[in-house]
Formats: sequence, C-alpha cells, structure tokens
Amino acid sequence: MPVELEPVAPITHKPCSAYNGEKNMNKLCRQVSIESPSVAGREWVFSFDVPVPDVPAHGARIRVMCAGACYHPRRSPSLSSLTSVSSASSLATDVSLEGDFPTSLPHHGVRDAALFPGYEVAGVIESLGADVPQDCGYMVGDRVILYPYEGIPNGYVEYLVVPDLKYLIKIPDNMSLSVAAMLPAGALLAMNTAFAAHEHVQALLKQRGENSVCKILIVGTGGLALWALRIAAYHFSHMKDRVTITIASLKDDGLIMAQEFKRILSPYSVNVVQWNENLYEKQLIERTMDACQGKVDVVIDFGTTSRSLHRSMQCLSKGGVVFVIKEVADRLLPKFSKRAEEWQQRIKPVEPGTLEQLRELVELVASGEIEPPPHTVYPAEEALDVVRKLCHSEIQGRAILRFYPAD
Repeated sequence: MPVELEPVAPITHKPCSAYNGEKNMNKLCRQVSIESPSVAGREWVFSFDVPVPDVPAHGARIRVMCAGACYHPRRSPSLSSLTSVSSASSLATDVSLEGDFPTSLPHHGVRDAALFPGYEVAGVIESLGADVPQDCGYMVGDRVILYPYEGIPNGYVEYLVVPDLKYLIKIPDNMSLSVAAMLPAGALLAMNTAFAAHEHVQALLKQRGENSVCKILIVGTGGLALWALRIAAYHFSHMKDRVTITIASLKDDGLIMAQEFKRILSPYSVNVVQWNENLYEKQLIERTMDACQGKVDVVIDFGTTSRSLHRSMQCLSKGGVVFVIKEVADRLLPKFSKRAEEWQQRIKPVEPGTLEQLRELVELVASGEIEPPPHTVYPAEEALDVVRKLCHSEIQGRAILRFYPAD
C-alpha cells in the first residue's frame, strides 16, 4: 500500500544574486531539505536559508543548476540498516536499493537532507578561489559536475563549494545538465559494477573455451539497473554471441521494461522475469531459472535485501559471483558468507567508482555510445510533489530537481 502523506505547504525558491568575483553577494541562499517521509504525516520537505559558503582559496563555488535523486548510500546514526538515497529507496530494516518506498517509515526529525542529500550535482562555476592559477583549466561559467568525494556537501542548495578543482569535470556543450546530474553517483556506481562483472566474464569465457556462453542476471528496474543495462550493453557488445542477459524486474511494469530492455540491448536476446514478491520463493526461483535457461554465472543485484540475495544465490551456479554494493555487502556478508562458501559461490562488494571512470562515463554519454535512461526535470519548488509521486511510483526513470533554468 502507498504511504499516505499529509499535505504540507509548498516550498518556495528564491535565487541569489549573481556574483562576479568582485561584488558582494547575498549572505544567504536557499536550501531544500527532503527528509524521511512520516506515516504520521509530519512535515518532511523544508526550504530554508543557509549562509552562502565562502570560496575556498584553491577551489571553486558552484551555482547548482540540477540535482538528481542519487544513489550515494550512507548510514544513518539512528539506523542500523543502510539508508539509500535513490529515487526509489527503502528505509526499512531490510533495505532494498531499488524498491519503492515501504509501507512503514521512521521519521528522524533532523533536518539533514537524509533522504535526498543531492550528491548528483550539475552546475556552473560561479567563482574561483583567490589562489587558483590562471592556467588551472577552468573558468567562471564552465558547466561542471562534481565527483562524489568524501565530505561532499549536500547538493540541494543554490550554491556549494568544492575545496579542490580536481573534483570537477567539465560537461560538453552537447550534454544537458539534467543528464549530467545523473552521472556522478548512480551511473558511476553502475559503471564500476559493470566493469567488475566484465572482468569476471572475460576470465570465465577464457577458462571455458571459445564456444562457451556466460549468463548474467541483473536484479532491479530502478536507476541503477537501468544504467547497468546500458553500460553492460556497451561493454559486452563485442561478445554478444557469448553473453546472455536476463533482467529480474522488481516492479509491476515488466512488459514495459521488457520492451525497453530489448530496444537498448538489441541485437542481444534479452529475457525479463518479474519478481513478484507475492509469489513463493520456489516459484520465483523456478521462473528465473526458466527465463535464464538454467543457472547463471553472474548476478548484479541492485535490489539487495536478505531475501533477494538468498534468491540470487539459488539462481547462481557453483563458482558464480554476486556483485553487490559495498555498503550492502558489509551488512549482509556476515549472514551469507558461510552459505556462499558451502555453495562454492562468491559475494563481491563493488565500490562507488573512480574519478577516472566518471570522466570516461561523461565521454561515453556525450558521444552517444551509452544512452542515458529516461528522466524528468522538475523545478525545485515542486520537490514536495516530486517526492510524493516517487512514493506512489508515478515517475518513470529518474527525477531531477532544477534550481535554475539550466539549458
């Protein structure tokens, strides 16, 4: 059942005055904080003024244009479980990075942008630090994204600062900032996961011989899975006759997703199996095995709960590997490591991705080699309505908040 949300007053958004490096700018700017929704209907979308940050001497101040509902996971001090900040995340004890909002949600009451901190940021360089050399390679007005480094500030604010220019990546003119905003967290994590799977597949095919086939199962239909699908199609394009891909859909729109997957993965023969949680585990496993024509060699599981991981492992052959996000692995490995050893399988954690990978991803998307998943851009003033729609699964693909007219 969808979460019932009590209407709250819409947030307002007031842009700060421009800053040219010489004149003083406004002392305050607007920040949006989107917290964990409450079943009791308490307010959970806030707009308030925060001080405009000073420009770091060796860094830059960025005027945020677009901020995506990203996937950079972190642990809440009030929860023992992982808190995902995806566009469709779960805050229950058994967390799914790809599921919809659960039927019961805690309210933490701390305005820390806990649900949507906005690590996926695209914007324009508004000012450079006093000690930045003229030949730094960046200029005021450059369109950039931020690599999600440790300590990156929340992106749902009109201005944020980066202490070192090395964390910035320029965006080509042919790429919209709304697309760029999807890259730094979710797409980058999916890319690193696909890279890890690609390395394992190559080794497996070499070991088995030239006529062998490797089977991959991707679990999930949210932003991570959609990116992984596209990136996998690109990286496995040279071995399409030796790699099969099956999608385990976690939503009810299996037919729509199947059409999307077939379009993206053409000329691959892609199978889609719907993991309807109302079915018994035995039925779901049998359904998956039928779609995959037997057990698979690799699982990329972006819907990782204890239940989905156990199901994935039962669909995995001996010697197979399940790739999961590092924070999820930290939580579930103690529970499943013994079982993986008994079944002669491995559970491999995947890190978020590197700065170099993000640069490559920008080039691949800008060149059209990798097509971004569908997304919808909303004004920041509509943040409340956007999250309400996400709670009711009314938004296909990704949701991007726009702070300024971007393109």
